[in-house]
Amino acid sequence: MSLFSSSGIEYIIVGLGNPEPKYDNTRHNAGFRAIDRLAENCGARINSLKHRALCGKAEIAGKKVLLLKPQTYMNHSGEAVKSAASFYKVPPAKVIVLFDDCAIGVGELRIRRKGSAGGHNGIKSLIEHLGTQDFPRVKIGVGEKPHPDYDMADWVLSNFSQSEFKSVCSRFDDVSKAVELIVSGETDKAMNLFN
Repeated sequence: MSLFSSSGIEYIIVGLGNPEPKYDNTRHNAGFRAIDRLAENCGARINSLKHRALCGKAEIAGKKVLLLKPQTYMNHSGEAVKSAASFYKVPPAKVIVLFDDCAIGVGELRIRRKGSAGGHNGIKSLIEHLGTQDFPRVKIGVGEKPHPDYDMADWVLSNFSQSEFKSVCSRFDDVSKAVELIVSGETDKAMNLFN
């Protein structure tokens, strides 16, 4: 698409996850699944390997966007995002991140303009590499761990039950709508609709 020169990208939409097939149905890969649906909804394909990520270009709400699935593993997601953001000269405020959150119920959404990592290693890496917490995010609820002593890494790398999976997948079109609103400059509307 000649439509997209290196300076033409206005937003980067990042879905967080881990790249190997064994992680496909884990809680931690909700961001990958959400961005796959977003790509589907806007007729894009995330199949080009650049910036240590799978990338695809799309148009959302009239804006040119880069869809990004870091292939660095969750804890180093920031490396891929920083590389793409630097290359396309996209400021952190226009980097929208889709990711799993185990502080909220399965299938619930929470949209934020900015915030701390809240114990999420992928977000921690983004904050470290972008040098700021000021980037919008769409959190996808994957449920709290079943017991306070349950290991968090084991929990986020566990597979969804069938009903949980259904519940999470049923919200991906709402995630796409939220992204469209954020790209349109209507973050407040997205928060009111989906939080």
